Amino acid sequence: MELHFVTPELRRLDELPTEALACCLHSDILPPRGVAGLLSWRFAGRIERLLEAGFLTGQAGEVLLLSGRPRLTADKVLLFGLGLRSSFDEAAFDRVVEHILDTLSGLCIRSAVLELPGRPSDALPPEQAADRFLACVARHGDAFDSFVLVEPPIAQRRIDQHMIEERRRIRRL
Repeated sequence: MELHFVTPELRRLDELPTEALACCLHSDILPPRGVAGLLSWRFAGRIERLLEAGFLTGQAGEVLLLSGRPRLTADKVLLFGLGLRSSFDEAAFDRVVEHILDTLSGLCIRSAVLELPGRPSDALPPEQAADRFLACVARHGDAFDSFVLVEPPIAQRRIDQHMIEERRRIRRL
């Protein structure tokens, strides 16, 4: 499986033709942050209106599928609920990532752009989030070809450096 990065900017996301773009939102943070906030802006406030109307709640376990076209290069936009920010932890991260991977697999999507759960609010450090994400992906075997993770440049560098150090550590064993 290949892993790439993109910065959380609409113009950068527009450069990535992809079948699916997946992101998350907390039930108690309005307007949504991160990619969900960018998408709401691109969709002229549609995501915020869905939240305000109660159609979308951001509760843990919730998933909403939207068409990305024609406003995005992604065919599908998947919004996953995280629940309350205060209750988000490593176990919640793992549950949401498993839900994302199961959903992508069920839709026969092998490559996607993904903002890791809780990353816009720094609920988990980037290195820890990447490790936990890759562990979840490994449990899915060969179900996926590639992911593009949405991370700011500093987090991208931290994850890259962490992966280099992990490879060195493993080689020494």
